[in-house]
Amino acid sequence: MPEVENKLKELGYELPPARRTQLGNFIPAVRTGNLVYLSGTGPGLPDGTLLHVGKLGSDLTIEQGYDCARQTMLNLLTNLKGEIGDLDNLKRVVKLLCMINAAPDFGDTPKVANGASDLLISLYGEQGRHARSAVGMSTLPGGMPVEIEMIVEVED
Repeated sequence: MPEVENKLKELGYELPPARRTQLGNFIPAVRTGNLVYLSGTGPGLPDGTLLHVGKLGSDLTIEQGYDCARQTMLNLLTNLKGEIGDLDNLKRVVKLLCMINAAPDFGDTPKVANGASDLLISLYGEQGRHARSAVGMSTLPGGMPVEIEMIVEVED
């Protein structure tokens, strides 16, 4: 088993199966040269439901949001594996855009986004450190609490 997937298993996680959505006319990932751009993804579960639904700061706690960001990253890694075949071929995580469905006065979006960032750093070390934006949104599709886009550099 590849090294990154072994680390996932050691941490108590596994990649979820790939999910395809009918919510729009797009694909999960686009590779151009050594960069892969991953479409916005949420905290979907294999059964088609979301880990949680609602707004941070009114319906959900920071901890629930953190868990959603981690689940979202697992889904992004599944999509990345579908594009590049082996997660060990990731050279560098470049950028995350973490969109948080937040109540108007919620100011802890970085604490929520850490659910995704912490997982990447646990798996990839320094190659997992990345630039990031963690922004509050008034709504996200289907009421999901977190949506994340990712850009990565991969081996030739």
